[in-house]
Amino acid sequence: MKRLLLLALVLLGLDLALWFAGPRAPASAGPGRRVGLVFDVGGRGDKSFNDLAWAGLERARRELGVEVETIEPGDGSDRESALRLLAARGFDLVIGVGFIFSDDIAGIAREYPHAAFACIDYAVPQDAAGRPLAPPDNLAGLKFREEEGSFLVGAAAALASRTGRVGFVGGMDIPLIRRFEAGYRAGVREVCPTCTVAVNYAGVTGAAFKDPGKGKELALAQYGTGADVIFHASGSTGLGVFEAARLADGLAIGVDADQSWEAPGHVLTSMVKRVDVAVFRLAQEVVEGSFRGGVRSFGLAEDGVGWVVDDTTRAHLPAGSESQIGALKDRIVAGEVAVPDRPEAL
Repeated sequence: MKRLLLLALVLLGLDLALWFAGPRAPASAGPGRRVGLVFDVGGRGDKSFNDLAWAGLERARRELGVEVETIEPGDGSDRESALRLLAARGFDLVIGVGFIFSDDIAGIAREYPHAAFACIDYAVPQDAAGRPLAPPDNLAGLKFREEEGSFLVGAAAALASRTGRVGFVGGMDIPLIRRFEAGYRAGVREVCPTCTVAVNYAGVTGAAFKDPGKGKELALAQYGTGADVIFHASGSTGLGVFEAARLADGLAIGVDADQSWEAPGHVLTSMVKRVDVAVFRLAQEVVEGSFRGGVRSFGLAEDGVGWVVDDTTRAHLPAGSESQIGALKDRIVAGEVAVPDRPEAL
């Protein structure tokens, strides 16, 4: 923390000098561009959300020739300092991974209008009347319709369940994670109206995304009351869910990335969220000079979310399930099925 703040103060003097010298022209397209990324809670190595962002950044380094740098913050003040540090050093693109960056990155983007910024899972602010406010022109706010991908794995869970009871373990109890819950419960209900869904959250702070012990405890309790398939949307807390699946000989469903290797034979499927593709495309836009700000939404139609089908999936689903779930996907894309994004809408 002290080291990060010291660097930020040193570089602030350089940035002020550049500011008073006049506006900076955007760098030319092509190699030589610099992309900085600040990780979300849990950091690199979470085998999920953050690691996907890292994979997209590494792909940009390899394929586009951009220079990349990452910062893993410790707490709230570190996040803002990290974003400001990258902006002050003249990075062409600064990315904040996670909704928790939304307010800070919007403010910093206004201070550095000649740089490009992006926020994964951007939380759109509202005015006093509840109307959404547009982000700064140099900020791309990326949102994913997680409820659509969760609907598909919910259908898979219900089709695979032998007890008629499945579970959901969320990380932090916030609207973003409730979207996963809502879509999952709707998918379960679509194919099995009589099935029940047990729901637990690991907590109400960011620490709820990095508590495998709590994930294991919640999942074992759900398996113990009859659930035989559990979907987690909880960051590294989900590693405890996979451990519980092994101990209880149950099935789990991964999130964000294909997490089948976490518990081979016990991961029915994963709800993938293509953060890696989003990060790469942002870098590509900056290199090509086509970057644009604004809120962007990615769902099934844009191939921004989906589900994984492998040998374990096929071993536990009845014949014809893949086609059934594929038809549900087509109906969602066509607008024939409206997937709720809030549990209370069910």
